[in-house]
Amino acid sequence: MRLRNRRTQSLVTRIAAVVLVVGLLCGGCAAEPKPPVRIAVLTYNIYHGKDDNGKSNLDAVAGIINSLKPDLVALQEVDKGTTRAKGLDLTAELSRRTGMKGVFGRAMDYAGGEYGEAILCRHPVIETKNNPLPHAPEAEPRAALEAHIQLPAGGLIVFVGTHLDHLRDQKSRMMQAGRIRELYVDYDLPVILAGDLNAVPGSDPIGLLAQDWSDASQGDPRPTCPSVAPKRKIDYIMFKPKDRWRVVEVRVVDERVASDHCPVFAVLELLPPRENTRH
Repeated sequence: MRLRNRRTQSLVTRIAAVVLVVGLLCGGCAAEPKPPVRIAVLTYNIYHGKDDNGKSNLDAVAGIINSLKPDLVALQEVDKGTTRAKGLDLTAELSRRTGMKGVFGRAMDYAGGEYGEAILCRHPVIETKNNPLPHAPEAEPRAALEAHIQLPAGGLIVFVGTHLDHLRDQKSRMMQAGRIRELYVDYDLPVILAGDLNAVPGSDPIGLLAQDWSDASQGDPRPTCPSVAPKRKIDYIMFKPKDRWRVVEVRVVDERVASDHCPVFAVLELLPPRENTRH
């Protein structure tokens, strides 16, 4: 009996030693933070599907998207079934040409069809919502198209594409920027906002958004419009919260024919959330 007890104790001791060694070798493995996730983003005002010569720009726009390989694309001035687009659904056409999932968000009825925003996405889209934005009576309706995106490494982000009012009087842009702030002020998920904001850096609408959002190109605000000899930066990629994102790359793409705007491309890193620590 004593011999059996000694053997049992010896076996338990050996098992404990193995567990200890494995624990030391893997120590802290489970606690290591996940690496950041890179997300490539493109925003492009596609001039309702026409190039500078009045011809279809869909092949050219698709070529730009395919060459840059973004994960997320925000498109503005997108027609669906209008007479000027010859009845085409531009979102579906670009989705087919790029192999990305396409989502259209109507801002208003126009020319026998619809006009608004579109999002193209390389990852699963879990949920979408089209948020109407306020506008002055003399201004066109606008919208903020929202998509909840499932990342390959796990987790969700929100991608919002929009196109703010173009009138010289910026009262509609201020209302629209204020509504966007309201929509996402309490979001727990990381959010990217991209689009043609029709406002230059330092203007009141951008200042209002900057209270919550960071501009990916803040340190290098290159002009984006017109596409030939650009003079104004009015196309943006922004994000929140600031501590969840790092800008890896941002550039204005030199494309002068496909549209009257230059595409803006950025690579962002989504950082793991910081743990709350008590002192």
